[in-house]
Amino acid sequence: FFFRTRAWSRVLSMVQRVTYRRRMSFATKSNVVRKVRTPGGKLTLQYVGKQAKRTGCGESGCDRPLSGIKAHRPQELKRISKRQKTVSRPYGGAKCGKCVRTRIIRAFLIEEQKIVKKVLKAQTAEQPKK
Repeated sequence: FFFRTRAWSRVLSMVQRVTYRRRMSFATKSNVVRKVRTPGGKLTLQYVGKQAKRTGCGESGCDRPLSGIKAHRPQELKRISKRQKTVSRPYGGAKCGKCVRTRIIRAFLIEEQKIVKKVLKAQTAEQPKK
């Protein structure tokens, strides 16, 4: 009885089947789709790209995302300009600011230590002469 009504026949005619637009027919991570209605009223599938991950710090043990650099897929990184992939400082686009700061401080302290060693060596060399 219900299937013979006019409203139900309208609902049945509105249902549209959609198929994948590419050859891949499995529901994998790279084959995620979204149903979209076109301006012409047709229901089609739109492929959803994979979620991009932000570039991380290159220092071992540090996994912080680099500030000032947006998340892009590898193919997209090839296409965009250099200024969008880096920041203007030493190791910009490769290491985070915290790691660069510790590197600079470590290098400074090592140099200071070398100077102190040289001074102490000079002082010990002078003492036996007196």
